[in-house]
Amino acid sequence: MKTLYDVQQLLKQFGIYVYVGKRLWDIEVMALELDHLHEAHVISNEAFINAKLVLNHEHRIEEQKEAKKHDLGGI
Repeated sequence: MKTLYDVQQLLKQFGIYVYVGKRLWDIEVMALELDHLHEAHVISNEAFINAKLVLNHEHRIEEQKEAKKHDLGGI
């Protein structure tokens, strides 16, 4: 599992489709859904950890984009 798309496909296997309208929020909701799947023991620890790493990475990228946008005066 290497991309956000891969995480979306994992969630899709369980009928979970996430679209809030803002990529950062989508990532956060996906992380919550992953937590729930892990707590229910329906995904492996390996899949959970890999997906969380991808989501953390993507979340960091989105936060950097927003900070950059804010530093440029909202452009």
